[in-house]
Amino acid sequence: MKEWQVAVDALEKGETVMLLRKGGIREASGRFSVVHDRVLLYPTYEHQQPHLLKAEYASRVGPVTSGWHPDSIRIGSWADVTDTIQVSNGDRVADLMPFHIWNETFIQDRLKWKPNQPLYILLLKVYKLDSPQWIPYYSTYGGCKSWIDLVDAIALEGTPVLSEPEYHRVTAAIHTTVTGSF
Repeated sequence: MKEWQVAVDALEKGETVMLLRKGGIREASGRFSVVHDRVLLYPTYEHQQPHLLKAEYASRVGPVTSGWHPDSIRIGSWADVTDTIQVSNGDRVADLMPFHIWNETFIQDRLKWKPNQPLYILLLKVYKLDSPQWIPYYSTYGGCKSWIDLVDAIALEGTPVLSEPEYHRVTAAIHTTVTGSF
């Protein structure tokens, strides 16, 4: 699954367990959907926008020119997508601010884009790979899409970033925030 490098970094550090998605422009049927429940986290750089991140994350993003990508990509983690929650209520999404890396501008932009489609909250149990892999960039990996198939397989072996009790505590708090109960 492709995601901003700053988000992948935050997931790998245990600073968040959440991604917010509406889908890339080239999604199948124009809508986001979870294609796999176990995914490698593929960091992207081109569309990262510091002004859409909380201040502590904005400083981690360096600007790149349109179409830029590194010659090789570091794959350092994988995740189980444990929950997918659809949210359309702006107040509920605003209540989630403590749980992710984006700022209010990002949230409002996501809610306004394709307003008839919900915002997807993905909760990820992240694992650091025992041995991070460097893979070559292929043009088929480019473009505004959430999901790509890697040319070479990578073994999903690693250590959980958060313990099971800690992961459950955080995800329970997110569920309570979104639904009012868990």
